[in-house]
Amino acid sequence: MIGARDLAFPRINLFSWYLFITGGLFTLGAIILGGVDTGWTFYTPYSSLYSNSAVSLVILGIVVAGFGSILTGLNFIVTVHTMRAPGLGWFQLPLFVWSNYATSIILVLATPILAVTLLLLGIEHIWRYGIFAPSLGGDPLLFQHLFWFYSHPAVYIMVLPAMGVVSEIVPCFARKRIFGYAFVAFASIAIATYGFLVWGHHMFVSGQSPYASLIFSALSFMVAVPSAIKVFNWTATLHKGYVHLRTPMLYALGFIGLFVIGGLTACSWPRPRSMLHVHDTYFVIAHFHYIMVGGAVMGYLGAIHFWWPKSAAAVTRRAGASSPPSCSLSAST
Repeated sequence: MIGARDLAFPRINLFSWYLFITGGLFTLGAIILGGVDTGWTFYTPYSSLYSNSAVSLVILGIVVAGFGSILTGLNFIVTVHTMRAPGLGWFQLPLFVWSNYATSIILVLATPILAVTLLLLGIEHIWRYGIFAPSLGGDPLLFQHLFWFYSHPAVYIMVLPAMGVVSEIVPCFARKRIFGYAFVAFASIAIATYGFLVWGHHMFVSGQSPYASLIFSALSFMVAVPSAIKVFNWTATLHKGYVHLRTPMLYALGFIGLFVIGGLTACSWPRPRSMLHVHDTYFVIAHFHYIMVGGAVMGYLGAIHFWWPKSAAAVTRRAGASSPPSCSLSAST
């Protein structure tokens, strides 16, 4: 998309893939050994002192895979900065590149926090050195702050690339340029930025300062603005467009609908009073899955249907076929 022959560091790219696979094997090994009973948040002190499940093996797997993510994010950032085709300025980049660039910033800045947090958890779990457990002189709220400082931006690690896919599919099948290109591009950066500032809305019931809750509440409302900008700009692009309802476009429209539902249900999170009632309920789970399973997966399936035929044609041409298969509207133009 930027005219580069490869990533800036192809060997690091391969190494990061091996790290990802190795981390996955460790976590699969933990499942074979009985899994973990801590939940995906690994809240202390239960995970560090009282759980007899394979906590240490899962921590090792996540840390190893996390370093693969850090290297991948660094690779994408350097590639976008240094290997764009001559004359390809920042505001000529495809919006999918902008989304992946914002995702890479999150990977590089947030994932080390998770890695350090889990290493500290592992130290406490194995050697009983007091970091998070109150009985050892630690602070369990410290773990929550560190965990959610990563885990809220992690949502955007998964959904920002899907947003970039939709930003490519909608203009193609609406036969129009994207409405407000610069706003959509900067919205990706804004989402990545705000994502680091709102982790405290996961902790409204933890006993944190009401003044801190007030600040996190205001910031959490603000993070909805760049997301809404994207939705409104996609809608404006569709308006009076010559819309072709091919398979990638159906997935993109499905993403928009599910993402809007997930976004509207998120209006409860910035309000501490409402969170007192819905915290740890299936309302939270439903919101999360509207965004991550319904929304993000729709985007990824749309990407496969949109780019796979074009990729297959490129591979065929590279192999020297005399008549490469033509790409239908669902993949090209």
